[in-house]
Amino acid sequence: MHLAVQALRSGECPVALAGGVTVMSTPGTFVEFSRQRGLSPDGRCKAFAAAADGTGWAEGVGVVVLERLSRAREQGHRVLAVIRGSAVNQDGASNGLTAPNGPSQQRVIRQALANARLSPQDVDAVEAHGTGTRLGDPIEAQALLATYGQDRDRPLWLGSLKSNVGHTQAAAGVGGVIKMVLAMRAGTLPRTLHVDEPTPQVDWASGAVSLLTEAQPWPERNGTRRAAVSSFGISGTNAHVIVEQPPAATGPAPARRDLPTVPWVLTARSAPALRGQAARLLSHLADAEPADVGLSLVATRSSFEHRAVVVGDDRATLVDGIAALAGGASAGCLVTGSAAPEEGVVFVFPGQGAQWVGMATGLLDTSPVFAARMAQCAAALDPVTGWSLLDVVRGGDEIESAEVIQPVLFAMMVSLAEVWRSLGVHPAAVIGHSQGEIAAACVAGALSLDDAARVVALRSRALRVLAGQGGMASVSLPAQHVLARIGPGVSVKRGERAVLDGGLR
Repeated sequence: MHLAVQALRSGECPVALAGGVTVMSTPGTFVEFSRQRGLSPDGRCKAFAAAADGTGWAEGVGVVVLERLSRAREQGHRVLAVIRGSAVNQDGASNGLTAPNGPSQQRVIRQALANARLSPQDVDAVEAHGTGTRLGDPIEAQALLATYGQDRDRPLWLGSLKSNVGHTQAAAGVGGVIKMVLAMRAGTLPRTLHVDEPTPQVDWASGAVSLLTEAQPWPERNGTRRAAVSSFGISGTNAHVIVEQPPAATGPAPARRDLPTVPWVLTARSAPALRGQAARLLSHLADAEPADVGLSLVATRSSFEHRAVVVGDDRATLVDGIAALAGGASAGCLVTGSAAPEEGVVFVFPGQGAQWVGMATGLLDTSPVFAARMAQCAAALDPVTGWSLLDVVRGGDEIESAEVIQPVLFAMMVSLAEVWRSLGVHPAAVIGHSQGEIAAACVAGALSLDDAARVVALRSRALRVLAGQGGMASVSLPAQHVLARIGPGVSVKRGERAVLDGGLR
């Protein structure tokens, strides 16, 4: 998690997965630790207890999804907690491979606090490494007393998940993080099990640290709950992470609403395989939300030659369409056996004339990606147009002036392209007409959003000056016949030719 946070902050990746897993497929670890008298005879971890008599091994797996808070908000993802700070170190030359080092633990805690820009008093609880050994627990407790336990107006609460599930080794750290995130949501600090009394090997009076022998309510301080999690490796690597309750969103959260029409896209290498995909999908639709199914199908599946799309505005229609497809029928489905490969996708951006009153308002309310890109377009357009893009779109009034229509359509096209990209559809080429050319250049990266906004604003303003000074007509005759009949001041545009009823335009 420490390395993932660094990668996210430096922009190396937009999303990271961090976790750990332990599978004990051989008895080797049991044998080695039993020889060292490091195993609890009853298999229970009695963390920080007077009765502590060794650790108890367990298997486990845990993974967390990490991304920058700003991106998570833009994408409409539910934020469970925020990593405020983290640190790792190595205790170097110590008194043995399995023996922890107190001064190194103190240093990693202070480094994590400095990274988080917090004082020890800002942390409410610590999910400790707490393995239940007579050697390790007292050293860890003294390090916590020396760092978190000083100059506090209320005690730091101390607990260990290992008392509940055992020591899952490589999965222990992520397990502790998950525990504290769930505790934040519940507003309760769970108790540590199997504690007869706090170990007498620790001078508990030297600081304000209290063992969670009973569950405690977890009040918010200034709207925030905050905890730290420690994880210490057998070879001397120490890690400390500080997590906190996520801040309230500064703006209204995107409303989760079912789209008026939802597509379910299936893809396979052959027609029989396509029907098989439909049959398998039917068995997983018991409690699934239609929009979630649609997103998963289009964003997480490979694209093959044979495809089918079932479109519906309610769950029953969609399920009936999939059932028909599984049975070999194609009623209500769009089925194709030869689709262009994904790398051949072309985005075509049209010119003026496609607008209507109320366009985009549905997507602004239902698509966080579209809404975020429209907000960026507004930030680029508003200063150079002198009017508000979002006010015009949401105003519901007729859009008559090219000076307004063209910037609005430009923003629409750029934002729709971002929606397609978020769904995994990336263009190999772009082409556009009129202000669509500017949108195409922006989507291709030839123009930045700010530069494209200035171009479309100036272009539409120039059209206002030229408006009313000419006319245009489409004539269904060969070009030479038209040229023979026109007078001065009229020309035939030869650059764009199309066959119309045997004639040329």
